[in-house]
Amino acid sequence: MVSSETTTGPVTDGPATDSVGAGLDALETTQSRRTPFRKTLVDKIIPPVAAVVVVLVVWQGLITLKIVDDPTKLPTPGAVWGAFRDDWLQGKLLGYIWTSVSRGLLGFCLALLIGTPLGLLVARVRFVRAAIGPVLSGLQSLPSVAWVPPAVIWLGLNNSMMYTVILLGAVPSIANGLVSGVDQVSPLFLRAGRTLGATGVKGTWHITLPAALPGYVAGMKQGWAFSWRSLMAAEIIASFPDLGTGLGQLLENARTASDMAMVFEAILLILFVGIAIDLLIFSPLERWVLRSRGLLVRG
Repeated sequence: MVSSETTTGPVTDGPATDSVGAGLDALETTQSRRTPFRKTLVDKIIPPVAAVVVVLVVWQGLITLKIVDDPTKLPTPGAVWGAFRDDWLQGKLLGYIWTSVSRGLLGFCLALLIGTPLGLLVARVRFVRAAIGPVLSGLQSLPSVAWVPPAVIWLGLNNSMMYTVILLGAVPSIANGLVSGVDQVSPLFLRAGRTLGATGVKGTWHITLPAALPGYVAGMKQGWAFSWRSLMAAEIIASFPDLGTGLGQLLENARTASDMAMVFEAILLILFVGIAIDLLIFSPLERWVLRSRGLLVRG
């Protein structure tokens, strides 16, 4: 009599396994594939260029059609371009930008050094959160310009006053962003870290901070925005020759001289720097954080 017993051992489904493996390989290929230049051109370059062209056309149309025919209120794009050209030829343009950017980045780095440990302290110590958590939220909603008068009275018209205003504007945003990120860390990660011996500073560095990165990066991005706005407010209100001419000072000088072309030049430079810092620093950082978590796939 022939036994009908089947052989023991692992049962494999060849076609199904092959299809799953092919699917995983396709996902890996999609993630590592470089984005074609044509797609980058269509998705990321042409839209902002088209928006700028539309703004310029509407701007010039308002003047050509005499809807706004007072150059002291709305200068022509050509006049603003002439202001840019003159400052460039005189070697002043890069000086304006560097004076403000160097202050803003240094102040932001100082805010990062203060806001990060403060955020961790508020997030992890219940008493500290109850004591100063609401204060941080209130400071974050306070307009940065409100700090300029007391900072001038306390420190005088100098760079220390500028950095103080930047810190008071940026630190609450960075700290609150980190607190929000820590609050969203799964307790499973923390328990797993403790099981592996990652406690105290080691657990904070290897478990808490990496897991809280999305909220932390959002807080840093908002902190930079507050840093930049705080600096512009300080430069506009507390102008002094010894401080050098930054973009805020340029805007105030243009207002004093009633030079609308220079006013628009300063506004566009402030806008340009804000966009450039976001595109060069924070957007790549956000993409890296999302990609490291599998939330962003190159297509």
